[in-house]
Amino acid sequence: MMDPQSEHFDRLFQALADPHRRRFIAQLAKGPASVKALAEPAEIQLPAVLKHLRVLEEGGIVVSEKLGRVRTYRMRPDAFRAVNHWIEQRETEMNAAFDRLAALMTEIPEEKDH
Repeated sequence: MMDPQSEHFDRLFQALADPHRRRFIAQLAKGPASVKALAEPAEIQLPAVLKHLRVLEEGGIVVSEKLGRVRTYRMRPDAFRAVNHWIEQRETEMNAAFDRLAALMTEIPEEKDH
């Protein structure tokens, strides 16, 4: 059984893997937008835009709401929090390993050239 965090990361990174979706994220980072507003500069068909937006929503990056006939998407404020925390943990572990290496290197006497 997969770890729920791992499944979430898989969906998130899958969502980020496509250049069209990254463009939608960049546009939505500036503020909410309707499907029509997102589709216009994308130069792809509306059904493809809707599929990309569904992947972003399933990845936990965006949320949508429908008012009347207009569906609007916006970024989730916490969309990248878990990934940022995961990266910070890896950086901490890596820095600790480098600190241990540096400490070990100071214990090894330098060889002198004769």
